[in-house]
Amino acid sequence: MRAIEFQEFGGPEVLRVTEAPVPEPGPGEVAIDVAYAGVNFADLKARSEGYRVPALPFRPGLEVSGRIRAVGPGVEGLAPGQEVAALTAHGGYAEVALAPAATVFALPEGIPLRTGATLPTVLPTVQALIHEVGRLRAGESVLVHGAAGGVGTVAGQVARLAGAGAVYGVVSRPGKAEEALASGYDEVFVGDGFPEGVRRATGGRGVDLVLDPVGGDTLRRSLGALARFGRLVSYGNAGGAAPWQAGPAELYPRGLSVAGFSILALAQDDPRALRAIAAASFRLVASGAVELPITAEFPLSEAAEAHRLMDGRTTTGKLLLRVTGE
Repeated sequence: MRAIEFQEFGGPEVLRVTEAPVPEPGPGEVAIDVAYAGVNFADLKARSEGYRVPALPFRPGLEVSGRIRAVGPGVEGLAPGQEVAALTAHGGYAEVALAPAATVFALPEGIPLRTGATLPTVLPTVQALIHEVGRLRAGESVLVHGAAGGVGTVAGQVARLAGAGAVYGVVSRPGKAEEALASGYDEVFVGDGFPEGVRRATGGRGVDLVLDPVGGDTLRRSLGALARFGRLVSYGNAGGAAPWQAGPAELYPRGLSVAGFSILALAQDDPRALRAIAAASFRLVASGAVELPITAEFPLSEAAEAHRLMDGRTTTGKLLLRVTGE
């Protein structure tokens, strides 16, 4: 089978098309004939700096859609031929991928394989950020960083469905603001001046919830954009800054809270909780209430081009690799 691997860390050029043996599922595993694979920022970090890479050579890819090829011993409720989406530890950039049965999800009726590849990471992440960790209540206000990206595009819609009183976004470039506004945001701020924009938009009050995948100085500025008793949820460190710290001086005066979330950690530590969150989020897509636009699609052999595009930080929505896509 064809697969994409890298044998050293570096730019997109280190991604190579290779021929590899077809993997067989072990106990509790499922082998999937991959139709589409999602491209995520974590894949870029793996390639460039070794994020979650246990050894080289390494095959990236955290989410796929396709049809079940085979199931390993002990797998129940899944069968060959079934159309599924799956969260993988790695290895999704391939014609056949393995995934733990606990993170393989039957696609709801009406969701095609192409759409299915957008679901495993983004939708459960947003569901958890808004409802489980962020605990958004009706009428509260939300600020979402990366509002035109994959998670940001969905977060605006889900926050609105949850009854948010106001939904604000932050984007890195003016050209992304229009895309974010189309996803349910009331107002979108560009660049590092967002705390002033938030204060102006809220009459000086601030927002109740901030969702931050950037970290570093962006996280610190986000604390200043929170209202009294506000919550900040960190779910990434895309900026690559040193680990941040927040203590009594930042939190006590206004009763602020800081929490964290990782969909990959949840998949490893509590797959049952992940399944419940995923089921709720997939229903939103099946009903048509939420849409994650696919803005670029590349054949598997052009995975490096997909990484170059995402590296440029100009993309919006979701990027896919077409493996054996229909």
